[in-house]
Amino acid sequence: LCGPSIPGGEHAITSDGFFELEDLPKKVVVVGAGYIAVELAGIFNALGADTSICIRYDHVLRTFDSMISETLTQELEKSGMKVCRRTQVTKATKEANGTLTLDLNTGSKILDVDCLLWAIGRVPNSDKLGLDKVGVKIDGHGNIVVDKFQNTSRPNVYALGDVCGKALLTPVAIAAGRRLAHRLFDNKPDLRLDYDNIPTVVFSHPPIGTVGLTQEEAEKQYGSDKIKIYTSTFVPMYYAMTETKVKCSMKLVCLLPQEKIIGLHMLGQGCDEMLQGFSVAIKMGATKASFDE
Repeated sequence: LCGPSIPGGEHAITSDGFFELEDLPKKVVVVGAGYIAVELAGIFNALGADTSICIRYDHVLRTFDSMISETLTQELEKSGMKVCRRTQVTKATKEANGTLTLDLNTGSKILDVDCLLWAIGRVPNSDKLGLDKVGVKIDGHGNIVVDKFQNTSRPNVYALGDVCGKALLTPVAIAAGRRLAHRLFDNKPDLRLDYDNIPTVVFSHPPIGTVGLTQEEAEKQYGSDKIKIYTSTFVPMYYAMTETKVKCSMKLVCLLPQEKIIGLHMLGQGCDEMLQGFSVAIKMGATKASFDE
């Protein structure tokens, strides 16, 4: 976990510190636009804290499909969270009463902050392992370089999980580890994890489920003339009787001419739970017609 090197940066916490909080802060500022940032900011906001999230650009989750990033940003604001666009914290000053005053790159300040949380990314804890002494290569970001079978540049040395810098998800690391164990000790030399079409869930408010290529990735890979997009936005039955109507948005990214589904992205109540079934279907090559039936 890391935070920016700014004056007073040591007064902030990371996601580790979040789970050590004994009381709910009254006023919180979360810095970051990734899934950790939106998940923790959503929890603070739902529990009643005055919550702001500072992001460098205009939307959260910029590596996700544009429908997801734009819609979630709007939903965060609708929920009462303050989204500070193109904003970075440049200084944190601890006041006599224990609160923080935050200086921003915009020239303004945020006063009376009880909790400042960095959620701007992680770096591999690989620099003190002596990997260079045994011939294990790492890239410029500190990630251990591996091939598709989790082999490093040193024979009989393997690496998997977040330290490889790809698909930083706990279930992915577990799955890769199991396949490596079977390959090494169960006489299955070709067994490996397929990193394509890995389903991803973000426990934001509302939750997100996504698998496959984004619209932007698909159009770049195949050309926009080979891609057809289907979208739908509706109010789930969960909110049918409530005054607040939280909509559900879905998008299918299809490859012509068969309209094979190569990407599915959804945001709304229950999307985190329903993703798994869709993921299996897409992995098996389902088409839009298959879904219609």
